Amino acid sequence: MRSSGVDPFKDHFSQTAAGYAAHRPTYPRELAAWMATCCTARGVAWDAGCGSGQLSTLLGDHFERVIATDASEKQIERATRHPRVEYRRAKAEASGLDDNSVDLCASAQAAHWFDLTAYFQEVRRVARPGGTLALVSYGIMIVDSAIDAVVMPFYHDTLEQYWPPERRIVEEGYRTIAFPFDELKPPKLEMRARWTLADMIGYIETWSAVWAMAKAAGRGAIEEHHRRLAAAWGDPAAIREVRWPLSIRAAIVKPSASARC
Repeated sequence: MRSSGVDPFKDHFSQTAAGYAAHRPTYPRELAAWMATCCTARGVAWDAGCGSGQLSTLLGDHFERVIATDASEKQIERATRHPRVEYRRAKAEASGLDDNSVDLCASAQAAHWFDLTAYFQEVRRVARPGGTLALVSYGIMIVDSAIDAVVMPFYHDTLEQYWPPERRIVEEGYRTIAFPFDELKPPKLEMRARWTLADMIGYIETWSAVWAMAKAAGRGAIEEHHRRLAAAWGDPAAIREVRWPLSIRAAIVKPSASARC
């Protein structure tokens, strides 16, 4: 089992929780809808490593109850509210949920921070028969040739030493983690946003490597990147489409006679 070895909790996001809530992209509604169709019941969904609730709130439109957990108190404080979503501070490896109580175990852009061996044990414990597991990730965004020519070198080269090792698992689309379940075939989905220059810079500022570089080496290279990005963008108010292809690993955790998808 390949594990990201997160114990104790490595908090990369509490200090940027406000920016994370404001600037992280939103998952397509089709993602939550597909997850729901894979479950034999839609009573309870558990969103582990929920951050500020980007997936949690979408699941709330399909499940009677969503329990969204994150180890970061700051993330929970900033999370988007939804009448069917209950936010709790808890690690993914120790959710505090009852045995056989969950129809969907989901995690979006967070599983690379988990101790995956312990997390999968927790999933097996809390999942009901017919319960589904779905892990979602996304890597670097795609804009257009002019913007990508500025952002890609910054992401891959300038920030290289500041990305935590877990980031490589994301770039691999979670394909290299040992996934001890019979997999489902997910749909091809992507996130999309229409952003101004300020939106793009706000998002880049949420990257853990940007925060780590600023702390270790100052903001000189970061500000220079933003200037280059502004020059390539042109009119700051101009709208550009931004895309993030999604990678999904999904499975039925405990098969039942009526399991589908």
